[in-house]
Amino acid sequence: MAPATDVSPQATKLEDGSFKSGFNSMEDENEDTLGNMTQASAAKPPRSLSAMRHCSSSAWLIEHESVMGAAGLKSPPSREDSCFLPVFRSGSCSEKGPKQYMEDEFICIDDLFQHLGPAASCLCLGAFYGVFDGHGGQCSTILNFIVEDSNFATGTKKAVKRAYVKADHALADAKSLDRSSGTTALTALILERTMIIANAGDSRAVLGKRGRAIELSKDHKPNCTSERLRIEELGGVIYDGYLNGQLSVARALGDWHIKGAKGSKSPLSCEPELEEILLTEEDQFLIMGCDGLWDVMSSQCAVTMARKELMQHNDPEKCSRALVKEALQRNTCDNLTVVVVCFSPDPPPKIEIPRSYKRRSISAEGLDLLKGVLNNE
Repeated sequence: MAPATDVSPQATKLEDGSFKSGFNSMEDENEDTLGNMTQASAAKPPRSLSAMRHCSSSAWLIEHESVMGAAGLKSPPSREDSCFLPVFRSGSCSEKGPKQYMEDEFICIDDLFQHLGPAASCLCLGAFYGVFDGHGGQCSTILNFIVEDSNFATGTKKAVKRAYVKADHALADAKSLDRSSGTTALTALILERTMIIANAGDSRAVLGKRGRAIELSKDHKPNCTSERLRIEELGGVIYDGYLNGQLSVARALGDWHIKGAKGSKSPLSCEPELEEILLTEEDQFLIMGCDGLWDVMSSQCAVTMARKELMQHNDPEKCSRALVKEALQRNTCDNLTVVVVCFSPDPPPKIEIPRSYKRRSISAEGLDLLKGVLNNE
């Protein structure tokens, strides 16, 4: 997210360490669709990933955009998926890129029950992930607002929406921040097989479903038709793609210099858009990234690249680094943060395309005509 004014205090890295580069070059993007449904015995899930992380870095290179098609529509779960339970494994990578300061944050919690302790007595399986693209504002404590809400156990979606409003008000009340501080917020709350994506801003969540990219969030840009109508109805204006000439997103937490007083109607909304899906065996991984990734890479390209990476090493951490490096190679102009979440301990299987056994022939007349044309040439 790029505000028009430069309000960029330096963010503190919460996890140190550098990563090695030099992965195998990406070859034909359509290679995923060939071969039998076999898995390399070496592609075992890594055992050294922590249950919760907050920051890391690095990147990669891909040669071709995928031509596998645009993002598809969500399909209802089949009967054989009724006993499916996901296994959560995640990896993350964050780089400041060409910017002077790092303003992104992320959070990865693979075991929500263990993280919350006694507060999670009603949970048996869960995870939480978030990507926050800020400019002076930080909001990684949004999970606390969700689980502490009285509607969390019975009305989770309502609890998530209320948590975003509480986080927005918390930025207004923070005495250490000025009123121009704010952040976008993209979160994924998973309880057993139910995944709730909540987004306010221009970060994006994309599901990898058997090689297809399925976008689970919408980029809240001021020029988007629905956002433009809402902004104009509330008295806001859009200059050169910026809300009131100041902000490049139509929804965000904080930025109270635009919102005005609490409770007042504002063209800049903190209300998230929610998407709820039921995970099935076909849902292989989730990519969450800030706009620094999506400015230079399509959703389908990211899914195709991530799938090839996971098939090679089955490591979501390396996969997130690869996506970040690729975005840097494509000259992104923003900070970069990517979170990759896998829903199975196994790597994605190769997609088998049924071969056609229809015999095709040419008539005698057609064969004679073809011979004549070739002889004349």
